[in-house]
Amino acid sequence: MDVIPPSSPPPDAGRNAGPGRPKDLGKRAAILDAAKRLFTTHGFDGVSMDQIATEAGVSKLTVYSHFGDKESLFGAAIRAKCEEQLPAELFLVGGLEGNLREQLTAIARAFFTLVTSEEAVAIHRMMMMPGTGDAHVRELFWQAGPQRVKEGFAVFLRDEVAHGALDIPDIERAASQFFCLIKGEVHMQLMCGLCCTPAPEAVEVHVQATVDLFLRAYGSPRPAGGAGA
Repeated sequence: MDVIPPSSPPPDAGRNAGPGRPKDLGKRAAILDAAKRLFTTHGFDGVSMDQIATEAGVSKLTVYSHFGDKESLFGAAIRAKCEEQLPAELFLVGGLEGNLREQLTAIARAFFTLVTSEEAVAIHRMMMMPGTGDAHVRELFWQAGPQRVKEGFAVFLRDEVAHGALDIPDIERAASQFFCLIKGEVHMQLMCGLCCTPAPEAVEVHVQATVDLFLRAYGSPRPAGGAGA
């Protein structure tokens, strides 16, 4: 008798995942939490859908019903982790209070908290290890995490440029520069295990200095009403 691999959908998974079937959001959240913990600890190849189902306290069929396959679940887990600290609303018009400097500072704090968290550092280390899935898995990670965050911030920057608060000739490049500056040397030291997360006071100094540098580079030479830096 053929044996179904741990990461293969059960034969009736498609029938149970039919369009319009209501989903249990509590079970979905439990599956995502389990996936984040297990992928972080054991890597993509070291985790099976059976293990995730057991950790989440649901059946394997339920896992497949919600996410379809392991790659989709991995991408969803990465997105969920990012959205905890950087929800999409953060980049929308009116999503943040205060002037431009205060908004950039809030985004910078949230991003720094995200990338220096134990989970995020562990996931980055895992993705750098040889044998962590194939190129498609790495692309899933990039699109669900770094790319999603950069695209959301680019939308924010375009709106500020349209309102005259910023003068940015290359939005995509500026978005990348901002996040690279926020990660700074500290993130690389964390990845290498050379330091722990800095004290809140040190983080705030780093964030403020980065926002100052970004505004000096891209602050609009013409005043924008109500959007002062």
